[in-house]
Amino acid sequence: MVTSGGSQAAGRPGFKKAKVPATHTGLVRQARKINRALAEVYPYAHPELDFRNPFELLVATVLSAQTTDLRVNQTTPALFAKYPTPEDLAAANPEELEEVIRPTGFFRAKARSLLGLSAALRDRFDGEVPGRLEDLVTLPGVGRKTANVVLGNAFGVPGITVDTHFGRLARRFGWTGSDDPVKVEHEVGELVPKSEWTMLSHRVVFHGRRICHSRRPACGACPIAELCPSYGEGETDPVKAEKLLKYEKGGQPGQRLSPPPDYPGQPAPPAPAPAVREG
Repeated sequence: MVTSGGSQAAGRPGFKKAKVPATHTGLVRQARKINRALAEVYPYAHPELDFRNPFELLVATVLSAQTTDLRVNQTTPALFAKYPTPEDLAAANPEELEEVIRPTGFFRAKARSLLGLSAALRDRFDGEVPGRLEDLVTLPGVGRKTANVVLGNAFGVPGITVDTHFGRLARRFGWTGSDDPVKVEHEVGELVPKSEWTMLSHRVVFHGRRICHSRRPACGACPIAELCPSYGEGETDPVKAEKLLKYEKGGQPGQRLSPPPDYPGQPAPPAPAPAVREG
């Protein structure tokens, strides 16, 4: 059962901090219980990149490296208006492309990746994004994480996406002790049914972005506090923890400009208009 807030869970008589199970069977049970609890907390969990097709998701995911999904979502409308297909993007002027994606950071390296992957899609895959991991990872700038995002959300192929949030929470939950994303992916994959891999990824990332932060997790406002062996690493005072909540949990806009219909929060604002230079 998920409580309405971590403060209620932690404050109830008999509340005990969870322990990491000593056996693999126990760890499987704990992981599945946490997954079910997160599904109750985030029934609307979804990929936080705006996209309309596999190509847009692939490009947006490449752009999301070392920046926020919000920044990507504010950048891609202009990008896809100018270069709607792999053929268009492959033929882009590099300097013009760099200028469009500049807000996402590391724009020169990202431009090279986008030009390379678009040319590969045009030349090797008939302009279509392939639906197999072994093909996706041959594209410039595409690794397992990006491939799993595309497969899970554009093709319905289950995959675990190990970003910084997922890896951090997997370690806090005791599901793994590794910092290696590939090892984390395989170890967590052994704990939950394959059919749940994609949604587990979304739920864990949602929780990491909203409550279980890197530096100051909001333990006192965590609705799954009773299940977490790392409870107490962050702020346990309910009032103080409540102030640490982000996005819809904190009454703030989300990251998508066009969120799914069931998202309970506010959509993100579009990119601010560029300043007009006086001259």
